[in-house]
Amino acid sequence: MLIPFEKLRSEFTRVLLSLGFGEEKALQCATIFAENSRDGVYTHGLNRFPTFVQYINEGLVIPAAEPTKEGGFGAIEQWNGNLGPGMLNAQFCTERAISLAKENGIGCVAIKNTSHWMRGGTYGWQAAEAGLICICFTNTIANMPPWGGIDPRLGNNPLIIAVPRKEGHVVLDMAISQYSFGKLNLYKSKNEQLPLPGGYDMEGNLTTDPAAIIESQRSLPVGFWKGSGLSLVLDLLATVLSQGQSTAVVTNNGSESGVSQVFICIQPKTGLQTDTLIEEIIDYTKSSRPENEGGEIFYPGENTLRTREKSLKDGVWVDEVIWEKVLGL
Repeated sequence: MLIPFEKLRSEFTRVLLSLGFGEEKALQCATIFAENSRDGVYTHGLNRFPTFVQYINEGLVIPAAEPTKEGGFGAIEQWNGNLGPGMLNAQFCTERAISLAKENGIGCVAIKNTSHWMRGGTYGWQAAEAGLICICFTNTIANMPPWGGIDPRLGNNPLIIAVPRKEGHVVLDMAISQYSFGKLNLYKSKNEQLPLPGGYDMEGNLTTDPAAIIESQRSLPVGFWKGSGLSLVLDLLATVLSQGQSTAVVTNNGSESGVSQVFICIQPKTGLQTDTLIEEIIDYTKSSRPENEGGEIFYPGENTLRTREKSLKDGVWVDEVIWEKVLGL
């Protein structure tokens, strides 16, 4: 089912206004949710919206809360999100990191006590549009076992790296598991198997069955032990830099609330030389022979731009069941 982008955004706005959001904040949040679905990240667009509403009703997200500065020196700042809407806190921190980078060449903003930022790539695109390189990451509730373990002890901590580019920004937005839990739930809702093994079933066998992985809570880290280590150090960095809650504390609290995040922006040297270097890397990567006849090599973010263009032209794809649920909120 296809829905015009503006219709999608207006329905999100309507619901948020009814939940106590001011007009500006309601529109900001609604735009992010609609843009996530527009860009093909349905798991953190429409599909995530009812959960966001639930968190508001449970007091885990406070609509009127604003971030407050708690410390910092030089090009580093620490903020408290005060359980405000995670995507608004993240946009704010990205903008602060952009400002610091324009003054100092680099800016680092860490925030504690915030909520889920939805699609992390949103903030990579935000920085790239401003002409800055961006690295940002967050910790989460424990939903992935460490390599060699069975019990979930690591967060599926997303990592975003963005590089501005005239012909289309390069934006890597990756979970630390082979498939994010949002993606697993999407495949499960469609009764589809994963293209590649994404985790283990209850018997410890690698499987492409998303339902079995969700049940076992044993998703497969990218790069096996390397992904496990990467998740751990991202949690360390987010917690230490923000002086906030670790994955362990967030998990023990029982809900994915009060997480810690980091936003780093870097002012690159601009001009023909930089543009040439970027194109050299992209062109060389794309020169690889495709695995299948007629196949194509994509850089991170390229498919996002294609999906965005198609969605704005033809309408945004929505899950009819979830869409009807939102209409009834």
